[in-house]
Amino acid sequence: MKTAAPVFDALEAKGGPGCARFVGGCVRNALIGQPVGDLDIATILTPDQVTQALVAAGLKAVPTGIDHGTITAVAGGQPFEITTLRRDVATDGRRAVVAFTQDWSEDAQRRDFNLNAVYCDREGNLFDPTGQGVADAQAGRIVFVGDAATRIEEDSLRILRFFRFLAWYGKGEPDAAAVAACTAGKGLLKNLAAERVAKELLKLLAAYDPRPALALMAQTGVLAELLPAAQDLSAFNAMIEFEVDQLFTNDPVLRLATLVPNDQIGAGKAAEALRLSNDQKERLIQAMGKTPRITSWMSPRESRRAVYQIGVGTFSDRIKLAWANAGRTGATHQWRGLLALAESWTPPPFPLTGQDVINSGVPKGPMVGLVLREVEDWWIDHDFIDDKFSAIEKLKAVAQGMAY
Repeated sequence: MKTAAPVFDALEAKGGPGCARFVGGCVRNALIGQPVGDLDIATILTPDQVTQALVAAGLKAVPTGIDHGTITAVAGGQPFEITTLRRDVATDGRRAVVAFTQDWSEDAQRRDFNLNAVYCDREGNLFDPTGQGVADAQAGRIVFVGDAATRIEEDSLRILRFFRFLAWYGKGEPDAAAVAACTAGKGLLKNLAAERVAKELLKLLAAYDPRPALALMAQTGVLAELLPAAQDLSAFNAMIEFEVDQLFTNDPVLRLATLVPNDQIGAGKAAEALRLSNDQKERLIQAMGKTPRITSWMSPRESRRAVYQIGVGTFSDRIKLAWANAGRTGATHQWRGLLALAESWTPPPFPLTGQDVINSGVPKGPMVGLVLREVEDWWIDHDFIDDKFSAIEKLKAVAQGMAY
């Protein structure tokens, strides 16, 4: 947090010592010994005053969330979100109208969970307006600030945030009041922008082991509100076990693939409903493809052919999904072998070009592509033979047999 010194210097030159404090995730993670990512700062200064202070200190000020009192400072190439203390004036479950305040307790009361409502000054002194934030963070309790139902009425995305924080930081039995409020308010999720839901859901799925949180989401009916096809979590659970056993990086998109319909049309519709990015949508759709058929008993030759046709990424996704859907029962050695082959084999480039086809006597036009594809199919069938001379001989034979 020492990197924030120039920002604090700038703010305190305007508002005096103590006018700004770290807040939220950086404080929470520091308390529990987790890596600290974004450094968020709360201040009694208004956005205009924050901007003036930063500019006066020669720092860049970007109005990233000016309507909600947020200015992003850039110091040493690092961004710092600075938000004026706020209190809610009106809320509709999706967005809030806020007013600025200089009361740290008022600001804390509008935050979601106690463990996210702890402040820390630049000297490391903690301020815990709810009186429970530090203890909750250290104990892994995800408890709403004040009344859980009220917090959810203010912003129903907090239902998903509850399960996300439960997946990342929760320990022991979930807070009963929070679970009850999430269950009662789950119908409000349909009013949220799909992009907000998808962002929160993918963050949840990126946790090291989100299985307990997903099981509780299913039990409360929250998961069905988001993903109606997620009736059975066995494939999801198997995918987590697979990633943990293989020491793979947590893959939220592939985990999501176990929760959407197991066909390309259904997966595409689920991706559209969540407003996933084009890349994420395309990955889900391709992962559900059935051609070429992926089996645990594929020969190395068949595997290389599949990797060449659909790419190593899609091939690996389909292997992992097939393994997960099979419940990881049996054939473990074969599945691992297929993954190892895909990751270690680099598909060679096809040795011929359209010009080679033309040089063989085929006139320019659609026939060039047809001849080239037939020779490429032969080359693949011969396991990517590393012999351009043989490919050219095959080209000549095909060209001679074609009627132009």
